[in-house]
Amino acid sequence: MASAVADQTISIGELEDFCIRVLTSLGVGEDDARTTAKALVTTDTWGVYTHGTKLLRGYARRLRGGGLRNNLSPKIADEGAAWALVDGQSTLGQVTSTFATEVAIRKARQAGVGFVTVTNSCHFGAAGYYAWLAAKAGMIGLAMANDVPSVAAPGSRGPVLGSNPIAFSCPTAAGDPILLDMSIATVAGGKVFARCKRGEPIPPGWLVDDAGQPTQDGTLYPDRASLSPVGGHKGYGIGLLIEILAGVLSGAAVTKQVGSWLFGDMSAPTNHGAAFLAIDVSAIMTPSTFYERIAALISEIHAEPTAEGVASLMLPGEMEWRNRRQAESKGIALPADVIDSLQEAASESGQPFVF
Repeated sequence: MASAVADQTISIGELEDFCIRVLTSLGVGEDDARTTAKALVTTDTWGVYTHGTKLLRGYARRLRGGGLRNNLSPKIADEGAAWALVDGQSTLGQVTSTFATEVAIRKARQAGVGFVTVTNSCHFGAAGYYAWLAAKAGMIGLAMANDVPSVAAPGSRGPVLGSNPIAFSCPTAAGDPILLDMSIATVAGGKVFARCKRGEPIPPGWLVDDAGQPTQDGTLYPDRASLSPVGGHKGYGIGLLIEILAGVLSGAAVTKQVGSWLFGDMSAPTNHGAAFLAIDVSAIMTPSTFYERIAALISEIHAEPTAEGVASLMLPGEMEWRNRRQAESKGIALPADVIDSLQEAASESGQPFVF
């Protein structure tokens, strides 16, 4: 298929409607399709195109293959006052993760904190989306997940851990929460694929080949190259923490036992693990005091002197919220590789996709 013209614009509503139509055509219930669509499209509005609607085609193929179930729902398998274990039953990762986040929020309202681990899930898209759901509820939220190994450890000749994303979000009185979403890899694997598809070079420091040496050959990934851990041993250590909380503690698959949602057997569940934490700030201090202290922290950072050519220091999430407001007023400017993926999803599902 010929590459689409770059940066075509579509409204949030139109893109959500398309995602819903594709998913419901594959037997996904209306509510679950809407939950998934909202997570994917919101991520696109932030400008994080690697984890937005570009993923729809892969999810659709796994639904057709049976590795993702369209006739089950996530459920609480076990729980206590401040914790729960959620069995995703191999449903869409966005559905299970939204459900688990809502459970964490409910637990936090009762106990001050709510910690939820997830087993039998799948790729869940952008971790930041679930952390943001907690922030919308006035809580500090954390979200994380494990994945099939793709990231090297310092000194290894192959992947040891998944890219294992982690995100946090903190509410503010001004409206836009602080929002950080990061992988333990120097860069998300999707960005390597996207650069290769667009014929762009791979920057130094992104990849390590199967001899354990740095490489800029993006065609080697993922079969003969691994992503570099951000900060070397520091990223590796954070990734191990995520693997323990999201994989070991949940009973989900761990490291090489996790199935590849994109390249693995489409008929087999992947058994990804995830973990979500919600902290109700009102259980520790009055909300007004908390928001005053957060505002003071933000003001202090914004007031710091900047290097030449830098207008002001930015907090995590400020760029994403700026992108979202533009998307709300002018539509989402989708890159060519996202459009190509959506067009393929449209062709394979028989659902029209037009601008």
